[in-house]
Amino acid sequence: MRKKWYIIQTYSGLENSIKEALEAKINSFGVQHLFGKILVPEEVKLDRSSAPAERHIVFDNSRILVKPNQDIKKGDPVIEAPEIHAKNDGVIKEIKSYRIIFIETIDRKFTKTYYVPESAKIETGIRPGARIRQGMPLTKHGEYFCELDGRIVFTEKMKRIVVERENGDEDVYMVYPNTYDPKVIRRGAQLKRGHLIAGRKVTNSRIDGRAEISEFPGRKELKIYRITKSRLYPGYIFIEMIMNDETWNIVKSTPNVVNFVSVGGQPMELKRKEVHALLKLVGLEQYEEKATKIRVEVDFELNEMVRINSGPFEDFVGKITEINPERQEVKVVVSIFGRETPVMLKLSEIEKIV
Repeated sequence: MRKKWYIIQTYSGLENSIKEALEAKINSFGVQHLFGKILVPEEVKLDRSSAPAERHIVFDNSRILVKPNQDIKKGDPVIEAPEIHAKNDGVIKEIKSYRIIFIETIDRKFTKTYYVPESAKIETGIRPGARIRQGMPLTKHGEYFCELDGRIVFTEKMKRIVVERENGDEDVYMVYPNTYDPKVIRRGAQLKRGHLIAGRKVTNSRIDGRAEISEFPGRKELKIYRITKSRLYPGYIFIEMIMNDETWNIVKSTPNVVNFVSVGGQPMELKRKEVHALLKLVGLEQYEEKATKIRVEVDFELNEMVRINSGPFEDFVGKITEINPERQEVKVVVSIFGRETPVMLKLSEIEKIV
Protein backbone atom coordinates (compact mmCIF):
# COMPACT_ATOMS: atom_id res chain seq x y z
CA MET A 1 0.00 0.00 0.00
CA ARG A 2 1.32 3.44 -0.95
CA LYS A 3 1.97 6.06 1.72
CA LYS A 4 -0.08 9.24 1.48
CA TRP A 5 0.29 12.71 2.94
CA TYR A 6 -1.89 14.13 5.72
CA ILE A 7 -1.95 17.24 7.91
CA ILE A 8 -1.86 17.08 11.70
CA GLN A 9 -3.22 19.95 13.75
CA THR A 10 -1.13 20.75 16.84
CA TYR A 11 -0.58 23.52 19.34
CA SER A 12 1.38 26.40 17.78
CA GLY A 13 4.97 26.58 18.96
CA LEU A 14 5.21 22.87 19.77
CA GLU A 15 5.54 21.56 16.21
CA ASN A 16 9.19 20.48 16.39
CA SER A 17 8.88 18.83 19.80
CA ILE A 18 5.77 16.95 18.60
CA LYS A 19 7.65 15.83 15.49
CA GLU A 20 10.45 14.44 17.69
CA ALA A 21 7.92 12.70 19.95
CA LEU A 22 6.21 11.13 16.91
CA GLU A 23 9.51 9.88 15.49
CA ALA A 24 10.49 8.36 18.85
CA LYS A 25 7.08 6.70 19.18
CA ILE A 26 7.22 5.25 15.65
CA ASN A 27 10.67 3.79 16.36
CA SER A 28 9.61 2.33 19.72
CA PHE A 29 6.59 0.58 18.12
CA GLY A 30 8.74 -0.69 15.25
CA VAL A 31 6.39 0.61 12.56
CA GLN A 32 8.85 2.67 10.55
CA HIS A 33 7.66 0.91 7.38
CA LEU A 34 4.21 2.46 7.82
CA PHE A 35 5.50 6.03 8.03
CA GLY A 36 7.55 8.26 5.78
CA LYS A 37 8.65 11.86 6.19
CA ILE A 38 7.38 14.17 8.93
CA LEU A 39 7.74 17.84 8.01
CA VAL A 40 7.49 21.16 9.80
CA PRO A 41 7.94 23.59 6.86
CA GLU A 42 10.01 26.65 7.70
CA GLU A 43 10.78 29.87 5.87
CA VAL A 44 14.46 30.85 5.97
CA LYS A 45 15.21 34.58 5.84
CA LEU A 46 18.57 36.24 5.34
CA ASP A 47 18.57 39.54 7.23
CA ARG A 48 20.94 42.01 5.52
CA SER A 49 19.21 45.18 6.68
CA SER A 50 17.93 45.47 10.25
CA ALA A 51 20.33 43.22 12.17
CA PRO A 52 24.07 44.06 12.03
CA ALA A 53 26.26 41.34 10.58
CA GLU A 54 28.80 39.47 12.66
CA ARG A 55 32.06 40.91 11.40
CA HIS A 56 35.62 39.56 11.55
CA ILE A 57 38.83 41.12 10.27
CA VAL A 58 41.13 38.40 8.93
CA PHE A 59 44.80 39.17 8.43
CA ASP A 60 47.15 37.38 6.05
CA ASN A 61 48.46 34.94 8.66
CA SER A 62 44.96 33.61 9.43
CA ARG A 63 42.79 31.29 7.34
CA ILE A 64 39.08 31.59 6.57
CA LEU A 65 37.43 28.18 6.96
CA VAL A 66 34.22 28.94 5.07
CA LYS A 67 33.36 29.90 1.50
CA PRO A 68 31.37 32.88 0.18
CA ASN A 69 27.58 32.35 0.44
CA GLN A 70 28.06 29.28 2.62
CA ASP A 71 25.39 28.76 5.27
CA ILE A 72 26.87 28.59 8.76
CA LYS A 73 25.45 27.34 12.03
CA LYS A 74 26.08 28.94 15.41
CA GLY A 75 29.29 27.45 16.83
CA ASP A 76 30.79 26.45 13.47
CA PRO A 77 34.52 27.25 13.10
CA VAL A 78 35.00 30.13 10.64
CA ILE A 79 38.58 31.43 11.12
CA GLU A 80 41.81 29.77 12.19
CA ALA A 81 44.92 31.65 13.38
CA PRO A 82 48.09 29.57 12.97
CA GLU A 83 50.49 28.28 15.63
CA ILE A 84 53.33 30.59 16.62
CA HIS A 85 56.86 29.16 16.91
CA ALA A 86 60.06 30.76 18.15
CA LYS A 87 62.07 32.22 15.27
CA ASN A 88 65.36 32.04 17.14
CA ASP A 89 66.95 30.70 20.32
CA GLY A 90 66.49 33.01 23.27
CA VAL A 91 65.15 33.71 26.75
CA ILE A 92 61.71 35.11 27.49
CA LYS A 93 62.35 38.58 28.85
CA GLU A 94 58.84 39.97 29.19
CA ILE A 95 55.17 38.94 29.06
CA LYS A 96 52.64 41.77 29.25
CA SER A 97 48.94 42.24 28.62
CA TYR A 98 48.20 44.40 25.58
CA ARG A 99 45.18 45.51 23.61
CA ILE A 100 45.02 45.65 19.83
CA ILE A 101 42.84 48.52 18.56
CA PHE A 102 42.01 48.39 14.84
CA ILE A 103 40.62 51.59 13.28
CA GLU A 104 39.55 52.28 9.70
CA THR A 105 38.39 55.41 7.90
CA ILE A 106 34.71 55.70 7.01
CA ASP A 107 35.46 55.10 3.31
CA ARG A 108 37.49 52.02 4.40
CA LYS A 109 40.51 53.06 2.32
CA PHE A 110 42.91 53.51 5.23
CA THR A 111 43.45 51.61 8.47
CA LYS A 112 45.61 51.89 11.56
CA THR A 113 46.44 49.23 14.14
CA TYR A 114 47.49 50.26 17.65
CA TYR A 115 49.19 47.99 20.20
CA VAL A 116 48.48 49.51 23.60
CA PRO A 117 49.56 48.11 26.99
CA GLU A 118 46.64 47.45 29.34
CA SER A 119 48.59 49.27 32.06
CA ALA A 120 47.97 52.51 30.12
CA LYS A 121 44.24 52.18 30.98
CA ILE A 122 42.16 52.08 27.78
CA GLU A 123 39.52 54.81 27.51
CA THR A 124 35.97 53.63 28.28
CA GLY A 125 34.61 54.64 24.86
CA ILE A 126 37.12 52.56 22.91
CA ARG A 127 34.80 49.80 21.70
CA PRO A 128 33.83 48.26 18.32
CA GLY A 129 31.58 50.47 16.22
CA ALA A 130 32.43 53.73 18.02
CA ARG A 131 33.31 56.78 15.92
CA ILE A 132 36.67 58.37 16.66
CA ARG A 133 38.42 61.57 15.59
CA GLN A 134 42.05 62.35 14.90
CA GLY A 135 43.74 63.45 18.11
CA MET A 136 41.33 61.69 20.48
CA PRO A 137 43.12 59.82 23.31
CA LEU A 138 43.03 56.01 23.30
CA THR A 139 44.18 55.74 26.93
CA LYS A 140 43.42 57.57 30.16
CA HIS A 141 47.10 58.43 30.68
CA GLY A 142 47.16 60.29 27.38
CA GLU A 143 50.15 58.42 25.93
CA TYR A 144 48.35 57.09 22.85
CA PHE A 145 46.27 59.12 20.41
CA CYS A 146 44.24 58.31 17.31
CA GLU A 147 45.87 59.48 14.08
CA LEU A 148 42.87 59.42 11.73
CA ASP A 149 39.13 60.05 11.60
CA GLY A 150 37.16 56.84 11.40
CA ARG A 151 35.51 54.01 13.27
CA ILE A 152 36.83 51.39 15.66
CA VAL A 153 36.42 48.01 13.98
CA PHE A 154 37.58 45.75 16.80
CA THR A 155 39.64 45.57 19.97
CA GLU A 156 41.32 42.38 21.13
CA LYS A 157 43.19 41.43 24.30
CA MET A 158 46.62 39.94 23.58
CA LYS A 159 49.82 38.95 25.33
CA ARG A 160 53.06 40.58 24.19
CA ILE A 161 55.94 38.14 24.60
CA VAL A 162 59.49 39.46 24.20
CA VAL A 163 62.29 36.94 23.61
CA GLU A 164 65.86 38.18 23.95
CA ARG A 165 68.45 36.53 21.74
CA GLU A 166 72.09 35.90 22.71
CA ASN A 167 73.25 38.93 20.70
CA GLY A 168 70.86 41.21 22.61
CA ASP A 169 68.31 41.59 19.80
CA GLU A 170 64.65 40.96 20.61
CA ASP A 171 61.86 39.00 18.94
CA VAL A 172 58.35 40.17 19.78
CA TYR A 173 55.28 37.90 19.54
CA MET A 174 51.66 38.93 19.97
CA VAL A 175 49.61 35.89 21.04
CA TYR A 176 46.05 35.27 22.16
CA PRO A 177 45.79 34.76 25.95
CA ASN A 178 44.21 31.30 25.76
CA THR A 179 46.60 29.84 23.18
CA TYR A 180 49.75 29.43 25.28
CA ASP A 181 50.70 27.49 28.41
CA PRO A 182 51.78 29.96 31.13
CA LYS A 183 53.62 27.15 32.93
CA VAL A 184 55.92 26.73 29.91
CA ILE A 185 55.86 30.22 28.39
CA ARG A 186 57.02 32.31 31.36
CA ARG A 187 59.62 34.92 32.12
CA GLY A 188 63.12 33.47 32.19
CA ALA A 189 62.21 30.35 30.20
CA GLN A 190 64.77 29.26 27.60
CA LEU A 191 63.39 28.75 24.07
CA LYS A 192 64.92 26.94 21.14
CA ARG A 193 64.23 27.89 17.55
CA GLY A 194 60.97 26.28 16.46
CA HIS A 195 59.67 25.93 20.02
CA LEU A 196 55.85 26.20 20.19
CA ILE A 197 54.90 29.49 21.80
CA ALA A 198 51.15 29.56 21.07
CA GLY A 199 48.73 27.09 19.56
CA ARG A 200 46.11 27.64 16.89
CA LYS A 201 43.16 29.88 17.71
CA VAL A 202 39.81 28.96 16.17
CA THR A 203 37.03 31.54 15.98
CA ASN A 204 33.48 30.17 15.94
CA SER A 205 30.37 31.84 14.56
CA ARG A 206 28.12 33.42 17.16
CA ILE A 207 25.00 33.15 14.99
CA ASP A 208 23.29 31.10 12.29
CA GLY A 209 23.99 32.93 9.07
CA ARG A 210 25.47 33.16 5.59
CA ALA A 211 29.08 34.09 4.84
CA GLU A 212 30.22 37.05 2.79
CA ILE A 213 33.95 37.56 2.20
CA SER A 214 35.54 40.83 1.03
CA GLU A 215 39.21 41.48 0.24
CA PHE A 216 41.16 44.61 1.15
CA PRO A 217 44.88 45.42 1.05
CA GLY A 218 46.59 43.32 3.73
CA ARG A 219 43.41 41.80 5.10
CA LYS A 220 40.11 40.10 4.37
CA GLU A 221 36.77 40.67 6.01
CA LEU A 222 34.29 37.96 6.88
CA LYS A 223 30.70 39.01 7.49
CA ILE A 224 28.04 36.60 8.64
CA TYR A 225 24.50 37.80 7.99
CA ARG A 226 21.91 36.41 10.34
CA ILE A 227 19.55 33.70 9.11
CA THR A 228 16.22 33.37 10.86
CA LYS A 229 13.65 30.61 10.53
CA SER A 230 9.92 30.89 10.99
CA ARG A 231 7.27 28.22 10.61
CA LEU A 232 5.25 28.57 7.43
CA TYR A 233 2.19 26.90 8.92
CA PRO A 234 2.07 27.43 12.69
CA GLY A 235 0.07 24.72 14.41
CA TYR A 236 0.40 22.15 11.61
CA ILE A 237 2.65 19.18 10.82
CA PHE A 238 2.71 17.31 7.52
CA ILE A 239 3.11 13.54 7.71
CA GLU A 240 3.55 10.77 5.14
CA MET A 241 1.97 7.51 6.27
CA ILE A 242 -0.21 4.52 5.52
CA MET A 243 -3.51 5.32 7.19
CA ASN A 244 -5.02 2.50 9.26
CA ASP A 245 -6.33 2.09 12.79
CA GLU A 246 -2.88 1.41 14.22
CA THR A 247 -1.12 4.40 12.63
CA TRP A 248 -4.10 6.68 13.32
CA ASN A 249 -3.93 5.78 17.04
CA ILE A 250 -0.13 6.27 17.18
CA VAL A 251 -0.44 9.82 15.82
CA LYS A 252 -3.66 10.74 17.64
CA SER A 253 -2.38 9.60 21.05
CA THR A 254 0.86 11.60 20.81
CA PRO A 255 0.82 14.40 23.41
CA ASN A 256 -0.23 17.84 22.07
CA VAL A 257 -1.61 16.43 18.82
CA VAL A 258 -5.09 17.94 18.43
CA ASN A 259 -6.39 16.02 15.43
CA PHE A 260 -5.94 15.28 11.77
CA VAL A 261 -7.22 17.95 9.41
CA SER A 262 -10.37 16.20 8.23
CA VAL A 263 -13.17 16.42 5.70
CA GLY A 264 -16.45 14.79 6.68
CA GLY A 265 -14.78 13.22 9.69
CA GLN A 266 -12.09 11.52 7.60
CA PRO A 267 -8.38 12.62 7.58
CA MET A 268 -7.86 14.75 4.48
CA GLU A 269 -5.35 13.39 1.99
CA LEU A 270 -3.20 16.00 0.25
CA LYS A 271 -3.52 16.26 -3.51
CA ARG A 272 -0.54 15.39 -5.67
CA LYS A 273 0.00 19.03 -6.68
CA GLU A 274 -0.06 20.11 -3.03
CA VAL A 275 2.50 17.41 -2.12
CA HIS A 276 4.84 18.59 -4.90
CA ALA A 277 4.50 22.19 -3.71
CA LEU A 278 5.19 21.16 -0.10
CA LEU A 279 8.30 19.13 -0.98
CA LYS A 280 9.70 21.91 -3.10
CA LEU A 281 9.12 24.45 -0.33
CA VAL A 282 11.25 22.42 2.11
CA GLY A 283 13.91 21.64 -0.52
CA LEU A 284 13.26 17.90 -0.72
CA GLU A 285 12.24 17.76 -4.35
CA GLN A 286 13.59 19.35 -7.50
CA TYR A 287 11.60 19.59 -10.67
CA GLU A 288 12.95 19.23 -14.16
CA GLU A 289 12.16 22.10 -16.45
CA LYS A 290 9.71 21.33 -19.25
CA ALA A 291 11.46 20.58 -22.52
CA THR A 292 9.57 23.39 -24.22
CA LYS A 293 9.44 26.56 -22.18
CA ILE A 294 6.69 29.07 -22.75
CA ARG A 295 8.38 32.43 -23.09
CA VAL A 296 6.04 35.30 -22.30
CA GLU A 297 7.20 38.49 -24.00
CA VAL A 298 5.59 40.92 -21.58
CA ASP A 299 6.73 43.29 -18.85
CA PHE A 300 5.81 42.63 -15.25
CA GLU A 301 5.45 45.11 -12.40
CA LEU A 302 5.66 44.95 -8.63
CA ASN A 303 2.33 44.09 -6.94
CA GLU A 304 0.94 42.75 -10.24
CA MET A 305 -1.27 39.66 -9.99
CA VAL A 306 -0.02 36.81 -12.23
CA ARG A 307 -0.81 33.17 -12.95
CA ILE A 308 1.87 30.43 -12.68
CA ASN A 309 1.85 28.35 -15.85
CA SER A 310 4.34 25.54 -15.11
CA GLY A 311 6.14 23.70 -12.33
CA PRO A 312 4.77 22.47 -8.98
CA PHE A 313 2.77 25.71 -8.47
CA GLU A 314 1.02 25.53 -11.85
CA ASP A 315 -2.39 27.32 -11.92
CA PHE A 316 -1.68 29.16 -8.63
CA VAL A 317 -2.38 32.89 -8.73
CA GLY A 318 -0.20 35.31 -6.76
CA LYS A 319 1.22 38.80 -6.43
CA ILE A 320 4.73 39.82 -7.54
CA THR A 321 6.67 41.22 -4.59
CA GLU A 322 10.20 41.20 -6.05
CA ILE A 323 11.74 41.27 -9.53
CA ASN A 324 15.33 40.24 -10.29
CA PRO A 325 16.10 41.29 -13.91
CA GLU A 326 19.64 39.87 -13.85
CA ARG A 327 18.46 36.36 -12.98
CA GLN A 328 15.19 36.67 -14.88
CA GLU A 329 13.36 35.70 -11.68
CA VAL A 330 10.47 37.03 -9.66
CA LYS A 331 9.19 36.41 -6.16
CA VAL A 332 5.47 35.70 -6.12
CA VAL A 333 3.33 35.37 -3.00
CA VAL A 334 0.74 32.59 -3.36
CA SER A 335 -1.78 31.12 -0.96
CA ILE A 336 -0.96 27.52 0.01
CA PHE A 337 -3.06 25.79 2.65
CA GLY A 338 -4.60 29.14 3.50
CA ARG A 339 -1.28 30.90 4.20
CA GLU A 340 0.59 33.42 2.06
CA THR A 341 3.85 31.84 0.91
CA PRO A 342 6.65 33.47 -1.16
CA VAL A 343 8.08 31.40 -4.04
CA MET A 344 10.87 32.20 -6.51
CA LEU A 345 9.96 31.66 -10.16
CA LYS A 346 11.48 32.20 -13.59
CA LEU A 347 9.80 34.78 -15.83
CA SER A 348 8.89 31.94 -18.21
CA GLU A 349 6.84 30.31 -15.41
CA ILE A 350 4.36 33.18 -15.03
CA GLU A 351 1.86 34.91 -17.27
CA LYS A 352 -0.45 37.88 -17.10
CA ILE A 353 -4.05 37.37 -16.05
CA VAL A 354 -6.26 38.35 -18.96
